[in-house]
Amino acid sequence: MQLKNILEMWRKDCDLDRTELGEEALKIPTLHSKYYTIFSTERLQLRKLEQDYKALHKVKIEYYSGSLDYEELKERNWEPCQLKILRQDIPQYVDADKDIIDINLRLAYQQEKVDLLDNIIRSLQSRGYNIKCAIDWARFKVGA
Repeated sequence: MQLKNILEMWRKDCDLDRTELGEEALKIPTLHSKYYTIFSTERLQLRKLEQDYKALHKVKIEYYSGSLDYEELKERNWEPCQLKILRQDIPQYVDADKDIIDINLRLAYQQEKVDLLDNIIRSLQSRGYNIKCAIDWARFKVGA
């Protein structure tokens, strides 16, 4: 799911109908379930990306150190590293590698989605209290 889709859904779901606060209170469990389902899926995707990053990072270290075997190079369609890189400089080459940068960007995007969904769920957890306060305020205004 795209970040903009989550934001559009939340933009629609976050509005409260002040004339039907009781109905809005009844929607909370449904909204919580909806966003928690998305949250769980996105968090699992984040965990998978983290593991993919770790595996790729290890392979890139082996690649730049020259210890990656020919079969794995062929499998990944990589040319052998022609550079003689000092062991202490390998992390700089790995961090600047296009594949590592790409997966880091995907990780950051996925983390942003997970953080947004976490904040939405936290907002939903306090929504019942906010509705109660709105009802109390409406009662106070009419003098009840």
